[in-house]
Amino acid sequence: MKTPIILGIESSCDDTSAAVIWGRKVLSNAVASQKIHENYGGVVPELASRAHQQNIIPVIHQAIHEANIRKNQIDAIAFTRGPGLLGSLLVGASFAKSLSMSLQVPLIEVNHMQGHILAHLIEDADKEAVSFPFLCLTVSGGHTQIVKVINAFDMEILGETLDDAAGEAFDKIGKLLGLNYPAGHLIDKLAKSGDENRFAFAQPKLDGLKFSFSGIKTSVLYFLQKEIQKNPDFVQENLNDLCASVQKTIVNALMVKLKSAIEQTKIKNVAIAGGVSANSKLREKIKELEVAHGCKTFIPRFEYTTDNAAMIAIVGSLKYEKGEFADLKTVVSARYGI
Repeated sequence: MKTPIILGIESSCDDTSAAVIWGRKVLSNAVASQKIHENYGGVVPELASRAHQQNIIPVIHQAIHEANIRKNQIDAIAFTRGPGLLGSLLVGASFAKSLSMSLQVPLIEVNHMQGHILAHLIEDADKEAVSFPFLCLTVSGGHTQIVKVINAFDMEILGETLDDAAGEAFDKIGKLLGLNYPAGHLIDKLAKSGDENRFAFAQPKLDGLKFSFSGIKTSVLYFLQKEIQKNPDFVQENLNDLCASVQKTIVNALMVKLKSAIEQTKIKNVAIAGGVSANSKLREKIKELEVAHGCKTFIPRFEYTTDNAAMIAIVGSLKYEKGEFADLKTVVSARYGI
């Protein structure tokens, strides 16, 4: 079988992305972000779907142009079926179906979370190719999971959040601190100049490998309310230390469960994925596992952490090799388990 050329389309939330992959080599990975949501402190689903409709044709055109291929060289179209925002998913799926019919090539549906995990299989995603089996801590604005990955198509969720995702907690706490949305990268930046031991916030205490971040958010809220009553300028005067302390609390909550998963499964290959995997403190703590627990760690390049179509295309390439295709009757799903 010849090495397939796959066009991937990702539209699960507020980023419109298209990528072209040849086997496991990314030829292009174009992303159009939606800045409008910054005005509302979070993603507005209706505005997101409208922006996808405006962006999808230019983004796909850009991906094909940068890949230096012709449309008739594409062997299949891979698209995000879910999970995600229903209206956003519909835009990507509808275009993928239409293009599949037009080019008379197979259609491949992809689970968004599987895409984040298997982004590690992209040729240049890591300094060293990931080894199976591995544990993957998948952290984003919508999901927080520990997944046992036996192979590309055999995965098991060992634990996930009961409420807010880690990225959602960063954004909501950032709003309390007066930071713009999305706040995760701003907290990371400000934390570099702060004292992470200055303030202590509540740590979730749950059995097993389940996560909870709503308590951390509430702890920060009550703490700030109390301090602002005494000093209205408290946040501005202590912003860096607050960011560092919040970041430490959230990252520690993630690492406690990940270390438990390593001990329970005895799996020493550990990867991270999702938008929050770009966080510098989390990356630092993951690397420390190599010494403290004898693990081999896999940390992806930044462009493969946030939502992007290359991760959809790599799953599409793997499914193409197995002959796993979808038909035009397939429907998107806001909740779509691995």
